Amino acid sequence: ELMTGYTMLRNGGVGNGGQPCMLRWSSRTRLSCLSFTLFIILVFFPLIGHYYLTTIDDADDAGKRIFGPRTGNELCEVKHVQDLCRIRESVSEELLQLEAKRQELNSEIAKLNLKIEACKKSIENAKQDLLQLKNVISQTEHSYKELMAQNQPKLSLPIRLLPDKDDATFPLPKSNRNCRLHNCFDYSRCPLTSGFPVYVYNSDDYPFGSSLDPLIKQAFEATVRTNVYVTENANIACVYIILVGEMQEPVMPKPAEQQLHSLPYWRTDGHNHLIINLSRKSETQNFIYNISTGRAMIAQSTFYDMQYRPGFDIVVSPLVHAMSEPNFLEIPPQVPVKRKYLFSFQGEKIESLRSSLQEVRSFEEEIEGNAPADYDDRIITTLKAVQDSKLDFVLVEFTCKNQPKASLPTEWALCGERDDRLELLKLSTFALIITPGDTHLVISAGCAMRLFEALEVGAIPVVLGEQVQLPYNDVIRWNEAALIIPKPRITEVHFLLRSISDNDLLAMRRQGRFLWETYFSTSDNVFSTVLAVIRTRIQIPAAPIREETAMEIPHRSGKAAGTDPNMADNGDLDLGPVETEPPYASPKYLRNFTLTAMDIYRSWNTAPGPFHLFPYTPFDPVLPSEAKFLGSGTGFRPIGGGAGGSGKEFQAALGGNVPREQFTVVMLTYEREEVLMNSLERLNGLPYLNKVVVVWNSPKLPSEDLLWPDIGVPIMVVRTEKNSLNNRFLPWDEIETEAILSIDDDAHLRHDEIMFGFRVWREARDRIVGFPGRYHAWDIPHQSWLYNSNYSCELSMVLTGAAFFHKYYAYLYSYVMPQAIRDMVDEYINCEDIAMNFLVSHLTRKPPIKVTSRWTFRCPGCPQALSHDDSHFHERHKCINFFVKVYGYMPLLYTQFRVDSVLFKTRLPHDKTKCFKFI
Repeated sequence: ELMTGYTMLRNGGVGNGGQPCMLRWSSRTRLSCLSFTLFIILVFFPLIGHYYLTTIDDADDAGKRIFGPRTGNELCEVKHVQDLCRIRESVSEELLQLEAKRQELNSEIAKLNLKIEACKKSIENAKQDLLQLKNVISQTEHSYKELMAQNQPKLSLPIRLLPDKDDATFPLPKSNRNCRLHNCFDYSRCPLTSGFPVYVYNSDDYPFGSSLDPLIKQAFEATVRTNVYVTENANIACVYIILVGEMQEPVMPKPAEQQLHSLPYWRTDGHNHLIINLSRKSETQNFIYNISTGRAMIAQSTFYDMQYRPGFDIVVSPLVHAMSEPNFLEIPPQVPVKRKYLFSFQGEKIESLRSSLQEVRSFEEEIEGNAPADYDDRIITTLKAVQDSKLDFVLVEFTCKNQPKASLPTEWALCGERDDRLELLKLSTFALIITPGDTHLVISAGCAMRLFEALEVGAIPVVLGEQVQLPYNDVIRWNEAALIIPKPRITEVHFLLRSISDNDLLAMRRQGRFLWETYFSTSDNVFSTVLAVIRTRIQIPAAPIREETAMEIPHRSGKAAGTDPNMADNGDLDLGPVETEPPYASPKYLRNFTLTAMDIYRSWNTAPGPFHLFPYTPFDPVLPSEAKFLGSGTGFRPIGGGAGGSGKEFQAALGGNVPREQFTVVMLTYEREEVLMNSLERLNGLPYLNKVVVVWNSPKLPSEDLLWPDIGVPIMVVRTEKNSLNNRFLPWDEIETEAILSIDDDAHLRHDEIMFGFRVWREARDRIVGFPGRYHAWDIPHQSWLYNSNYSCELSMVLTGAAFFHKYYAYLYSYVMPQAIRDMVDEYINCEDIAMNFLVSHLTRKPPIKVTSRWTFRCPGCPQALSHDDSHFHERHKCINFFVKVYGYMPLLYTQFRVDSVLFKTRLPHDKTKCFKFI
């Protein structure tokens, strides 16, 4: 059974079940037919259709073609194809145009390549020509040097021959009274190139040193330590100085003489020695009168005619302020000109000569030359008569209320204490000084003290007695500060004093104040004046004035400086040469050795302006004309005019009498790096700029990663010792030009404005030329001066935040101007610009010059400055009033003058550029 079933299954189930097998076979047959049918359709129908399509259009009638190729016009008749056709035509046209342009550009490129080749050849030729010109210039310079060497002798400083320590002495004159420089001074020790070395003996090494007045001794030693001429090498010294007074107790002549003669460098006769006997009191004794001083010079306040040797000895002023500076607050102002008393005198004569009234001499006998022995009695009678007449308020007292000071015979002794005498002199227009009745006494310490006190408080000295020898009389013109009247004219004194005008009175008072401040007021001034007198007499130039050594702060530069369009848009203005001129320093006119008599006897106020102020600047007392400066700002310049009168050539060069000159920008800053960098970048491309000196006023150094701009000129960053606004005006040695542009780090000035200011300053080198103007005003209710910054038709100051001035004034501000002014600037951190305006106006008696600026002066987006503080103006009010007290009067002057270009905003053709005109 099992086998039967299996057989049935193998046979497909045929048998009773054979129907399914038949069904499967029929299905397979149908599938095969369907596949064959699809094959026929997919293969043969395309072949038939292709054949039909390729043969049906062979008919002759072209109109019956349906599927054959058609013309473009026939296809364009189709509506949706028309836009594509238009696009195709437009693109075709553009392609044709681009191709034409491409060919044109190729042609131009070929032409430019030819031009480039031609330019390269021209450059090569120009280089060759330049090289040839350089060779010609080099040969010309070499030939010029050869000609100069042939036609000029070679000059060099002479070799200094030092005398032996025990050099041979030359014969003494017949008497010490006949000693003069030519027969008692050894010039071989003082060559012109020596620098005037001075050796000062130490008084403590000698017995008389213990008897010296301690204050005078201390003041003298302090002065010696700071003097530029003092040397410790006695072998090279030109002059030897010994201090012998003032003595606290009487000195025996013989021991004192032996001590002098035992000085190690006395050399038997004391030539080239200076014996100084300073007096702090009116009763100083003249103990040197009985001492043999040989060929030594003497400097003291008391001389007899048999002792004084004109042109050899020196009359010095008393040393009142030995160890203290003058208190300017106690000094009365120089105005009003006339005071309560027309003149005053207080004194008592302890011992007199025979009275002229006792001799009963007639006036006719006097005019015949037989003068009375003593005019003092007539002076007393005349002055009392003037006082009793009540025509003017005068005060004369010939008897002291208290015990008078000790005095010499026939000398008018001082009355009362110093403070009491000063209070009377403050109320006196003139101060009478009656010389001793003994005509052999040419000057006394008492007279010198009266002169000192009168000059100190502004009372004009009236000296009765023409025989008097006033301090430093051979180098100071006393007739400009005092009246020296012969005693026989005592009856005319009242008339003479009343006839002097107010202007002359103020000029004499101002000159007296200058003499007192410069030569009398301190121990430094007295000692420096004594040395200057000797140095002037032997015609040795003064030592150069010192400059502040600039301690540079290292900084990185290289940042390309941009150009602010507002700062550099100058329109058609040509501000300077097209090519930047290399830094050019002003000529240094160091004083040479060809001094003349005119230079020697030039006095303080002989000249009207500060370039004549150089001769009397008190850098080196008495004759500061010999002091050396970086530049005189006046003559000895090569005279050369500009290129002509046309505007274009005028603006392309400076022209004038100094056709080549540059200026230095001094910029004060304090921890405002971003503002500073922007200000420096604005200076890029500025013509005639020599260098920029950045005064870094902060103790904190600049950031190490700070990149400074490259503006085409050196930038010197100077480190200061302390934060002080006075640092703005220090005479830095890096400033090599006479012209200084002082500018704040937040000031905005265009290049054309700066150049216009520079040109104006060159026309007025003695004045401050700047942009922002200010003025002072008198406050009637408070009876004081006010600082005003409101817009006004007048001005008296120009702020130094943007101003040109001469470097000369930097020396004066830092070394000559009273220290009290600089101290107040440091106290308030303010007013340095006011102080500079006071100084220049005081010296020149001229106001500053304002130059109009067209743009905003201050930086609108900069951090807040000191001037925005509420106390700023209040402090400036105080400064002005304090400065007036220091100077003794208000030196500022009003002006309505302003400098502007008439055609400042008018644009003209480049070849018709305007000239600057001042209004």
